[in-house]
Amino acid sequence: MDQAKIGKFIANCRKNKNMTQAELAEKLNITDRAISKWETGKGMPDSSIMLELCNELDISVNELLSGEVLKMDNYNQKAEENLLEMKKQKEETDKEMLRLEMVIGYISTITFLILVFVACFVQMHSVIRILLILGGSIVFTVGIINVIKIEQTAGYYECDNCHYKYIPTYKSVLLAMHYGRTRYMKCPKCHKKTWNKKVLTK
Repeated sequence: MDQAKIGKFIANCRKNKNMTQAELAEKLNITDRAISKWETGKGMPDSSIMLELCNELDISVNELLSGEVLKMDNYNQKAEENLLEMKKQKEETDKEMLRLEMVIGYISTITFLILVFVACFVQMHSVIRILLILGGSIVFTVGIINVIKIEQTAGYYECDNCHYKYIPTYKSVLLAMHYGRTRYMKCPKCHKKTWNKKVLTK
């Protein structure tokens, strides 16, 4: 999606409605800084606010994502192009998130091991030893909580039985047995427990 084009389109639509950035921001209950970011192509409206924005500007979501007013003869084609582009962007974001998951996992684990190693083998006061182990444990716990959250939300899990793709709850991912990114969970569709593999596309 061309963010610069979409930004100019938002700016033009806003001006056509005789609204300032501050007035539009107030209607959407956000800051005028966010509006400025969209209009300069440095960001995109969040999906949770897109519908409200389109209502205020009297445009469709399809037109917003296309960055232009659409005629009926190419409306469906543009809708399909926008859907494909959004799917592609989600896959790219999910890939980045899963890479971040690995980085967080490695850093928190290595930090924990180093602090425990130092606490066990270096001469120091008992209080400092306890603080090092406690600090390492906190870093590791926070890291794992974030790693599981990323794994839960990035991409989908595919049921090995019915091949249904879904996003499970945080609790089910946390409590599931696993090897790598494959987890033993109950499918919400066929209700069978199988080894569900992490996939990026639906």
